[in-house]
Amino acid sequence: MSIIDETKFVERFQFFNGQRLFASDLQGLEEFNRKMRELHIQSLHGQGVCSGLAVNGKRGDRQVTVGAGYATDSLGREIILTETETLPIPPVAGNQGKSIFFDLTISYPDDSALEEAETREGICVGRGVVRLREKPVFCWVELAGEQLAPKKQKLKAELEAGLRIRLARIEVLNCELYSDVSIAQRQSARPARIPYIVSSTEKIGAEIIVRAATLTALSAIADPILITGTVNTSAAEFQTTPEYKAHLTGQRRLSVRTKASNVVTQIDLTVLDQFQITEQSRDSFSFLDIGLVIGADLTKTDVVDEDDHQKTGTRFDEVLRLIRSEWKVVWMGIEG
Repeated sequence: MSIIDETKFVERFQFFNGQRLFASDLQGLEEFNRKMRELHIQSLHGQGVCSGLAVNGKRGDRQVTVGAGYATDSLGREIILTETETLPIPPVAGNQGKSIFFDLTISYPDDSALEEAETREGICVGRGVVRLREKPVFCWVELAGEQLAPKKQKLKAELEAGLRIRLARIEVLNCELYSDVSIAQRQSARPARIPYIVSSTEKIGAEIIVRAATLTALSAIADPILITGTVNTSAAEFQTTPEYKAHLTGQRRLSVRTKASNVVTQIDLTVLDQFQITEQSRDSFSFLDIGLVIGADLTKTDVVDEDDHQKTGTRFDEVLRLIRSEWKVVWMGIEG
């Protein structure tokens, strides 16, 4: 049942000069503000660790440390630890030589469990408590079975209801940690961050260099070309360097026209699956890939420009022009 279900009506506290205030008036004001804050947390935020409460312990230790932090439970109650706490692990030897697992949990304390921080003398009455030092309640929950479920049903129910928040898990043998503290089971109030993904297609605009001298293993069967370039990704407005994925796309068969016969010659271009991203930042990435021109002599100078038949060049010049104008880089950036 939620707080709204339990509340028949909401009243705003009002005071006036000369009014006689009782403890119940001020206590009611504090209670109202606390309930409204719990309603806000319960309605708009998750239960679990919000910040801090880091748990540390190494194999062989007999205690763990819990750092200061803040958590909320399913009722919207705030669980606050203001300084590092050192907790001894459960003093158990083991179960017939086998280790035993425990979950470390934290929960909101009842007033009866809090230390009296300050008392004052009353008028015509005895002393009364005016401040309670708030401190969360820690509990080691023993686990059992193949599923490592809480052994005690009451603790299991409180964990499932979100009244206890799981911070870490330990494995104990011979009264000491059998392994380092695990936080994989830790319950977080923060929702998982949705990745920011942007994808686009850009023209290569690249430098293309014949590398026959350095790619001798490939030059025996084809003319190797190294395709390099840089893609500007600033329009995506990444906040950090994302993980880039990219590949080249374009027509694999290029058509060039020869000057002597004015006929079209087909040149086959095969791009190897060796696309590499060499440098990356949030605004750009650089790449290289290897292309193989098969069955054509790129050094011949019998190629003419289709728009101007008076211009001549090598077949490599024409391949370079066609790749720059027709080929594209398809890329995607994932910012986690």
